[in-house]
Amino acid sequence: MTSMLIPLQLTLPAWVDDEVDATRLYTDDESQVGLAIRLARRNIEERTGGPFGAGVFDGDGRVVAVGVNLVLTQQCSSAHAEVVAFSAAQRRVGRARLNEDGRHYTLATSAQPCSMCYGACIWAGIDTLVIGARSTDVMELSEFDEGPLPSDWIGELEKRGVAVRRDVLREDARGVFTLYAQLGGEKY
Repeated sequence: MTSMLIPLQLTLPAWVDDEVDATRLYTDDESQVGLAIRLARRNIEERTGGPFGAGVFDGDGRVVAVGVNLVLTQQCSSAHAEVVAFSAAQRRVGRARLNEDGRHYTLATSAQPCSMCYGACIWAGIDTLVIGARSTDVMELSEFDEGPLPSDWIGELEKRGVAVRRDVLREDARGVFTLYAQLGGEKY
């Protein structure tokens, strides 16, 4: 009989520690999305995953956790950058809903969350979502299918207390997908 006790663990690439300054305060949208974009770029340059990066920041601008796309490298279809960042942040703070402590949490992403990551934003306990590239950019510049979203997805998040700001460093974020295509565009 085969055991169903399969250990589940996602591991960020070793280079992430070199890319993230844990002592720095990322106090504005540009610095937070800028970090997410650097993570996405490095992830494809190092061939450790797809062109997506994300970070969870507390209200003071401290990095709580980061994530990069690990879908193919770790054989896990849900290992999108946002889900990895949420999972690591939740583990770090010791609870499934980040903002249950009354503090403010921001998710900064290199690209607009897909339909799965959009759902995770609702339940992860974030207060703000800051986005680089739009999903239309992702689909224009790559073969990724971002899935269906409600027509008023921003309004739906805002109804649930999540403020949304997008197009932060959008051209830089789009540049990651251009580089990704130049490097062969492997679907991670």
